[in-house]
Order: sequence, then C-alpha cells, then structure tokens
Amino acid sequence: MQQNQLVKQIRRNLTGWILIAPAVLFLGIFSLFPIFKTIHLSFFQTSLSFPEPIFNGFSNFQDVFADTTFKKVIWNNLRFTLMVVPISICLGLMLALLVNKKFKGIGIARAALFYPNVSPMIGFAFIWVFLLTPNIGFFDNILGFFGIPSVNWLTDTSLSLISIAIVYVWHEAGFIMLFFLSGLQNISKDYYEAARIDGASSFHAFRKITLPLLMPTTLFVLTISLVNSVKIVDTVFIMTGGGPDNSSNLLMYYIYTTAFTFWNSGGAAALTVIMLASMLLIALLQFFVLDRKTHYEN
Repeated sequence: MQQNQLVKQIRRNLTGWILIAPAVLFLGIFSLFPIFKTIHLSFFQTSLSFPEPIFNGFSNFQDVFADTTFKKVIWNNLRFTLMVVPISICLGLMLALLVNKKFKGIGIARAALFYPNVSPMIGFAFIWVFLLTPNIGFFDNILGFFGIPSVNWLTDTSLSLISIAIVYVWHEAGFIMLFFLSGLQNISKDYYEAARIDGASSFHAFRKITLPLLMPTTLFVLTISLVNSVKIVDTVFIMTGGGPDNSSNLLMYYIYTTAFTFWNSGGAAALTVIMLASMLLIALLQFFVLDRKTHYEN
C-alpha cells in the first residue's frame, strides 16, 4: 500500500517537473546563464587587441570605482530615481483612482492612459525630441506665448536629466496605474459601506482603508519602479546620448557605451555585476524589511 502511494507521488512529481521543464530551460538559457557568464567575464580584461581574454582579478572593479565618470553616472541615477519614482507612483495612483469608476468611455480612457507603455519607446523618444526642440518645439511655443525665452531642454546640463525624467514619468505612469487599478478593484466595497455608515469622509476612508490595503501593491510597484529607473537606456540614447558633459548619462547607458563604443567587455561586465548587486539589495530590502511590516488582507 505504501509502495503504491510512493509510486503515485513520484508520478505526480514527475508530471509537475515535465510541465515546468520548458520554463526552467528558458529561464536557465536566457537569465541564469547570462548572469553567471557576466560575473565570469567581469574578472577578465578584454579588448580588440587581445585575441583571448586575460584574467585580471578585481582590476575591472578597481578601475570602475576609480573612474570619475562612473561616480557622476551613479549620482545622476540617484537623482533620477529620486525624481521619477515618487512622481510616477503618485501619478499612477491618481490615475487609478480616476479610472476606477464607471462612466461612459471608461475602456477608452484606460487604454489611452496605458498606451504609452505598450508602444515602442524609441519612436516616442524621437517625438519628444521634437517637442523639446528649442524655438520650434511644443514646449518652447507654450513658453513663448507667456513671453518666456527659449529653453535648451536637451543641451543644457541642468535640464537634460529633467527632460528625460519627464519622458520617463509619462511612459511609466500608465504601467503603474494598471497595478493600482487591480489593487483597488480587489478591495471589498463592504469596508467603504461601513465607513459611510459611521460617517467617515471620503478622504478619511481613503487614508484609513484604501492606502493600508494598497500597501502590498505599493511595495511591489516601488520595487518595480526602482529597478526600471536603473534600466533605462533607449530614451537616453535617442534624446541626449548621455550628454552634455555626462549630465544625463545613466548606469545602463554607461554600460552600453562601455561595451559597444569602447569595446571594454570586462569593464561593462563589472558595471553589470554592480547593477545586479544593487537590484538584489533592493529586492532583499523589500522582502526582509518592508514586506514584513505590510498588512495582507485575508
């Protein structure tokens, strides 16, 4: 009897492993293998002048941390993250609250707000370059209407990073809205009904019911937003190329130029390892600190 149960258990487990085998294989080939290959490459010196990579230990990491451009890139990314993450989350929540109501054309409104996130960002980046072009761009025409002089949005060292941040928020807000909208629709209406019976205002219900019950969604969105703010590369490539004077150069774009402009694969691998370590730290912070202080509705 016990032997038959053991055989059935083995068959069930084997069936499960067979079903998930394609996903595990896909994950291994396209995620895990590149990660380990990058870590391995970060300990080698590579160049077009060397036919084979040369092992150099931690020299790539030492060169990275001694590079003044890397320090500026990290500072740019910190500023960029502090600019875009809070604004994107707040705007995404506001949009979710707006479209979490029944009115005529709600489907069209939701699709229009989410549309920037499913469209090619490279094409939209070119459009934004035109909108921000001095003298003829849309924003300069608005400023000119009020008598404000032309602004060099993409070539001014103090404005180039802000310009990219504006485009990023425009692109990311609809994506965040989708998660908040899902979270709002999972909150039971009974809570709000009880709050109305007790005489609570809409603002009080939002503060005491909506925000606490949205906290799991908020933490997830926060993690995704932090990671995405580090991964941005196409917008920087099209709009500013990291300039002027590296004022809009961000980490992922710096990795790209190190690998494919200067052909320093070892240095790019070391930068990638640093980026992966920072993302892992963010994930651990969420799991061990923030996630344990969050209330999950049963």
